[in-house]
Amino acid sequence: MRWTAPLLLLATVSLAACEQNMDVQPKYSEYSRAPAFRGTVLRSPPAGIVARDDPAREQAVARKPAVTAALLERGHERFGIFCQPCHGAGGDGNGIVVQRGMPQPTSYHDERLRSADDQHFFDVISNGYGAMYSYAARVPPADRWAIVAYIRALQLSRHASLEDVPQDARTQLTGTP
Repeated sequence: MRWTAPLLLLATVSLAACEQNMDVQPKYSEYSRAPAFRGTVLRSPPAGIVARDDPAREQAVARKPAVTAALLERGHERFGIFCQPCHGAGGDGNGIVVQRGMPQPTSYHDERLRSADDQHFFDVISNGYGAMYSYAARVPPADRWAIVAYIRALQLSRHASLEDVPQDARTQLTGTP
């Protein structure tokens, strides 16, 4: 008998708390009018605000790095991750997703793309083109430049002439001393 009143009180409090749900609390929707803010709930940042990484990111976008073996290695790695599924290992546009029914991208060895400047490839990686979506959020600017360098290496590998080979390596290729 002594425990009946406290148990009844505990059960009443527990049952009253069951209907407390975050879905039914008073709140504004993101795009709704908010009288307290004289406009919508979503607020735009004040003028002059710079995000923490913006200056470094803009500098990496604007500055094309020098082509080195390390840059090409990084480009090869990133190309294999992000580009090869659609464009294929050789850049011919016959990747695995194309074999599964996706639209075929233009080959990197097409004359139009061989004559395009490096900024074109960087912009396409950044903004997307046709069926290709933007990789700006997935691939940092330095890696985009590395991919562009690797694409250029792929193009050169298919369309190089003997005059493009350094003299010491040329003798090894031709077999004449």
